Amino acid sequence: MVDFVEEVEEQLRSDRYRSLARRAWPWFLAALVAVVVGWLVAWGYNAWRDRNIGHASVAYDKAITDLAQGDQTGAYTALDDVGKSGPAGYRTLALLGQGNMRLAAGKSTEAVALFDQAAKSAPNAILGDFARLRAAQALLDTAPYVQLAPRLQALIGEKKPFGLQAREVLAMAKLEAGQTAAAKADFSALSITLGVTQSMRSRAEAAIGLIDSGQAGAVVQVAKAAATLPPLTPQNAMGAPPSQADAQEGAGANADGNAQ
Repeated sequence: MVDFVEEVEEQLRSDRYRSLARRAWPWFLAALVAVVVGWLVAWGYNAWRDRNIGHASVAYDKAITDLAQGDQTGAYTALDDVGKSGPAGYRTLALLGQGNMRLAAGKSTEAVALFDQAAKSAPNAILGDFARLRAAQALLDTAPYVQLAPRLQALIGEKKPFGLQAREVLAMAKLEAGQTAAAKADFSALSITLGVTQSMRSRAEAAIGLIDSGQAGAVVQVAKAAATLPPLTPQNAMGAPPSQADAQEGAGANADGNAQ
């Protein structure tokens, strides 16, 4: 009798296990399919990303070569492809390069639009704020102070990579707007700020001297011609910040060349 009962219980357990397996099998199969599909999607995305970065690198190098050879049209066209479909870092650099070329051609409105696009596509704060600074500089001669000031003030702060450069441009903007006393105060504060480079301090002191001598009109042009901007490279664009020396001492012409 005991054997019979145990046999019945074992049969019941076996039936339950088979029933559970039949119910669980579709879920197990669905989970397995989801894992395989997820792996294929990740593999496909990584392959597409690597291919896209490779294409962007080739096009970017071609643009630099064309620019070095004086082919502005070829360089702009090569950057156009990267600026539309390249990875975030290269896309931002391409837009910056196009903006620099438009600015050099006297087309400041187009340059500002390109710099603003570069800021939106930037993969990190360093590159994004650099693009915003370039846009503000491009607007310095044309935009009213009330339009320019918010752009620059957004770049100023303890953790802002180009806060000192933005303060310098803001002082220039005040000078162009006729706010001579406020501009002088800003230049004075900048000249004694910790972390300011020697070249920036010298420009601030020179600006104060020109203001005191009644030559305030020459300050903006002199300061703009010697404005400090950091060099940009694809490595920086992809996330590595420039060195402190680069961020503070890089020449503006060097920045333009590398961005292009």
